[in-house]
Amino acid sequence: MEFKKSKLVSFLLASVVFILTLAGCSKSDEIVVGGKDYSEQYVMSEMLEILIDENTDLKTRIEDNLSGPVIFESIKNDEVDLYLEYVGSVLSNMHLGLDGDSDELLDKAKTALDEELDITWLENYGYNNTYAMVVTKETAEEYDLETTSDLAEVGDELVLGADHTFTERDDGYPGLSERYDFDFKEVKGMEPALMYQAIDQGDVDVIAGYTTEGRIIAFDLVILEDDKDFFPPYDAAPIIRNEVLEEHPELEDVLNSLAGRIDEEKMSELNAEVDLEKREPHDVAREFLEEEGLIDK
Repeated sequence: MEFKKSKLVSFLLASVVFILTLAGCSKSDEIVVGGKDYSEQYVMSEMLEILIDENTDLKTRIEDNLSGPVIFESIKNDEVDLYLEYVGSVLSNMHLGLDGDSDELLDKAKTALDEELDITWLENYGYNNTYAMVVTKETAEEYDLETTSDLAEVGDELVLGADHTFTERDDGYPGLSERYDFDFKEVKGMEPALMYQAIDQGDVDVIAGYTTEGRIIAFDLVILEDDKDFFPPYDAAPIIRNEVLEEHPELEDVLNSLAGRIDEEKMSELNAEVDLEKREPHDVAREFLEEEGLIDK
């Protein structure tokens, strides 16, 4: 009787180990693609997923609509495997400092990701989506604004609208107000998609916009020159956990196939298709990859 019970226990334990092993294998074959909470990231997360789906046998899942700090913590905690990131965001999230030229800052970000977090920065996709102070033409004319230094002279009369991340990060409002030695009358944190509507309707006077944003042109807005070179470069590239890259080395070539293929003008066009033409990010992403010959039509 004891022998039979022992065999049964052994069989059950072996079964549990087998099931857990299968579960572990299936999980490692699912690539979780992350994305932040604005149109450019919706398009790019779709683009990354489509590239993987079309060029590998791996299963994929998108986890998007995440704020900058949340998605960075997610990849550190193995909850997201890869996503499109920007140099300036890495520098800020890791408190690495913002001084230096573009190449120095990129090297600093890449080295810190690899050595401290076991994350690889892949090849740059070709565009720099940096922050910029943006106003309407009417506001620019009324206050004679061309540069951020000009804005600093009248900042205490104006209301700034910015995404919540910008209001808190080193590369956002705290650092900007210190570099230019000024404060706005009020700072309103809001969802990125609402900033352009807010400035268009006069609810705010200035926004911390993104230079690849299609609505800057559509709403006839003015980008002020960052004449004290505060904002670091925000060159874009996918970052991926080293463990995932070691398990699936084919992902490096697949994701690097977009290297150098998207400039600021093209990214603005893709964003405008989502924001202004109300197209689905998946459709915009797929059409671009087909036009580039990276997937079959």
